[in-house]
Amino acid sequence: MMGECNVLGGELEPCSTDPLTGFYRNGCCSTGPEDLGSHTICAVVTVEFLNHQRSIGNDLSTPAPQYRFPGLVPGDRWCVTAANWLRAHLDGAAAYVVLASTHEKVLDIVPLAALKEHAVDVPEGPDHFTG
Repeated sequence: MMGECNVLGGELEPCSTDPLTGFYRNGCCSTGPEDLGSHTICAVVTVEFLNHQRSIGNDLSTPAPQYRFPGLVPGDRWCVTAANWLRAHLDGAAAYVVLASTHEKVLDIVPLAALKEHAVDVPEGPDHFTG
């Protein structure tokens, strides 16, 4: 998915390869017409976020091998849907956001100010977390 941009206007950077994320399971929060949920936010999940998602019927902790989904633990980076992240934000349980790895298409749903409020710096490499 070359040429896609992040919310900062730069080239979309990888989100995670371990676990392998993205609607297309390419490690990036790439999107397209098939991605009806807009899996465009590169989130660093927290206990609060995972609990919130479970409470709204979106269990991100339990593996679902049929969807190549390993189940997440706090600190994992994952491309989450814009609507569910926004709901968590409004409910005070938003996950951290890696702006360079968050697709610009999310701005159709989530204000940049909300994303920046939860932005984190991450070390080199898409699979580490220091929060």
